[in-house]
Amino acid sequence: WPRILPAGRGEVNPAGLDFYQALVDELLEAEIKPCLTLYHWDLPQALQDAGGWANPDCALWFRDYAALLFDKLGDRVKFWITINEPFVIAFIGHALGVHAPGIIDIDTMLQVGHTLLKAHGLAVQAFRQGAPGGEIGITLDLERTMPASDSAEDKAAAERYGAFCNRWFLDPIMKGAYPAE
Repeated sequence: WPRILPAGRGEVNPAGLDFYQALVDELLEAEIKPCLTLYHWDLPQALQDAGGWANPDCALWFRDYAALLFDKLGDRVKFWITINEPFVIAFIGHALGVHAPGIIDIDTMLQVGHTLLKAHGLAVQAFRQGAPGGEIGITLDLERTMPASDSAEDKAAAERYGAFCNRWFLDPIMKGAYPAE
């Protein structure tokens, strides 16, 4: 994103776009089918300064960025990933503060998770409207959750943990709603 739209929106950096167009062409010449990830933890600084993923408008900015790439590369790229590991972005970057942007705030974490899901959905809609064929998805980092024992308490804890780390993103994408837990 920052290489193609350094400010996150607005003016395109021709050198950045040319680089990716040439890379896609080289991959295709080598008979490699490219699968492009639109967002892999590289939010333009100007957008972070505007609130980053905690700003609901970031979903719209992402949609516009994705639509630009579908327009410029969609004739040659048939496989797309919208967002890489939104759990890490939201929870590790905005609740634990371990990854960028290093924020420790539960409310921000929840807003970021929601904005990422909205960004994914808007990008999928843009793909369906503007890309000539292909497939699109999201990369989720899921965990196997199992109770420590057969006790009702452990089973309930495993269910809550699975809802938190897996279904927080799966349920809205697959069912259109957040998990009840």
